Amino acid sequence: MTGAFGLNYGTQANDLPTPDKALNPLVHYVWRLRIFAPDHAVLDYLNRSYPTQGYTFAVAMGTLNEDVQKIADDQNYANTWVQNNIVPWTNTIFTHIVLGNEVIPGPIGNFVVQAMINMEKAIKECTTQNIQVTTTVAMNVLGVSYPPSAGVFTDDAMEVMRGVVNFLQNRPQYKLLVNVYPYFAYADNPAEVRLDYALFNTTDIVVQDGDLQYSNLFYSMVDAMIWAVEKAGGPHVQISVSETGWPSAGNGDITTVEHARIYVNNLIATLMKSGTPKRPQYPMKTYIFAMYNEDLKPEGVERNFGIYQPDLSEVYHVDWPKWNETVNLGNIVD
Repeated sequence: MTGAFGLNYGTQANDLPTPDKALNPLVHYVWRLRIFAPDHAVLDYLNRSYPTQGYTFAVAMGTLNEDVQKIADDQNYANTWVQNNIVPWTNTIFTHIVLGNEVIPGPIGNFVVQAMINMEKAIKECTTQNIQVTTTVAMNVLGVSYPPSAGVFTDDAMEVMRGVVNFLQNRPQYKLLVNVYPYFAYADNPAEVRLDYALFNTTDIVVQDGDLQYSNLFYSMVDAMIWAVEKAGGPHVQISVSETGWPSAGNGDITTVEHARIYVNNLIATLMKSGTPKRPQYPMKTYIFAMYNEDLKPEGVERNFGIYQPDLSEVYHVDWPKWNETVNLGNIVD
């Protein structure tokens, strides 16, 4: 399971440390980063750090949502995007290029499949790296999510998601990225969703779905997405979780430092054991949201998902599974 966990490196703040100070505390615990759009300062640091210090981070890099249509409409734009944002950083490992964040369903979402096709072609033409092309969806693409086996896409999302699933189905290494937040499911319906079920804090079988048993909401949500993907024509498409976390403030006694600490540490302990009940053989690669609290986000919970404060102090302690190996640049399987 080494390398199964990553962090979302958000930068919507005016007081964040420079990339070297931001990333140095994590080098022995996390080697996967997700950044939401090309950030050349971060990439410059990563590119320098490997040859001089013997470690690196593998990067899942997003495009700006507003670039998705441009990439879909113009192969030359896609090629230029790769030339500008991938090619110069020869010591940096890129695991994914992510076309849009939570744009399906919606006007931008209609361009995602063609953007993925053009981006894949650009990668093959402009670089020798083996980079997955995908997109990120939220749970709102599901019209039904309970019980998990009933998972199905909404009518609004179905057509685009069939295209996305077909693209991924024909490329076995590629994965669909999904943002999974039991916090929001609980906060929206605390009368019916158990807090301990949302926090991975019970061993009770809370949901029985045929032969499958669920003692945490996270696995239930992921499996609902897997069922929906299968019904859309993707029986072999795998899923990685691109965001999950629990805010430490912003919504009364639901969002406490202790709840955030419990959620993230229980998440790690659970995922170290196996995959979901539906696919126990596939450990779930998961990016925790987020590295830092970000003060330029909307007030409330959105500012309070960070594990660290911008001054590098911990909001709460995470028991990362430690690794001490130098990452082999030529042998990363995602």
